[in-house]
Amino acid sequence: MYHRLACAVLCVLAVNAHAGTPIQESRPLAARGELTIDNLKGRIQVRAWDRDEVRIEGTLGDGVERLDITGDASDLAVRVRYPKRAGGMGVFKGGERSEPTELRLTVPRRVSLAIDSVSADVDVEGVAGGELAIDAVSGSVRAVGAPSDADIETVSGDITATLNSPKVDIDSVSGDLVLRGRLDGEVSVETVAGDVDIDVHDAVRVRSLKAAAVSGDVRVRAALAAGGEMEFETVSGDVTVQLPRTTSTRVEASSFSGSLSATGARVDKPQRGPGRSIDHRYGSGEGRIEIETFSGDAQVVVE
Repeated sequence: MYHRLACAVLCVLAVNAHAGTPIQESRPLAARGELTIDNLKGRIQVRAWDRDEVRIEGTLGDGVERLDITGDASDLAVRVRYPKRAGGMGVFKGGERSEPTELRLTVPRRVSLAIDSVSADVDVEGVAGGELAIDAVSGSVRAVGAPSDADIETVSGDITATLNSPKVDIDSVSGDLVLRGRLDGEVSVETVAGDVDIDVHDAVRVRSLKAAAVSGDVRVRAALAAGGEMEFETVSGDVTVQLPRTTSTRVEASSFSGSLSATGARVDKPQRGPGRSIDHRYGSGEGRIEIETFSGDAQVVVE
């Protein structure tokens, strides 16, 4: 009897020793203020509401030093502080001995967001402020919203984004990208060891779209604005571009060691040596589309 009771007490103590500290905080934050969120590992979730304050919930991981909330209503920062390793090795090394922290924040809809994470998944939905900046390492990113400027960088993590934004800039290493939305302005995407899938809403026409990939395929479905431009470049990856029949553009494509095709276009081949090229006009040729691949196929489908 005594032995069983002692074991039960020890089990409870062990669970409590690894249990995190609940987070329940709130701070004033201007409707169009700026918010920085920094969490080394775990999860960052952001949702929007129509209040001039930020609510911070979640669980602080065991071994974490503290949660820092600094700044004022116009510029606020929420940072998870991890203990530094002896010898001055820095926060990242100290974080190895700490449990993951989960942050759940509810923020003003028009706030500008800057999020930094290492080994933490990021999930943002509903924000429509001036800027959304996400920098993640070894964590997936999901973003849904309408910021004026979206800037996302990841290393070793997939990106899934649905954005109604006039400016989007995404860089990814070792992760796939799926991008959707009303992208009527400038879109720039670069990936290494990851596929790109971009689908622009039927009701809008993109003004500038640029995608570059190394060891990854690029697939784009979009309508081009009058006088707009698209540029695609891949190494060891295929390119597929789908355009509506109303497209007015000139298409110039070349491949060193891959096949080329375009609706209604002739493929030119040199008499000697590798390579193929296409130079074709659709409609009056107002826009410009350039495609260049090395060791990859490219096709343009107009339908």
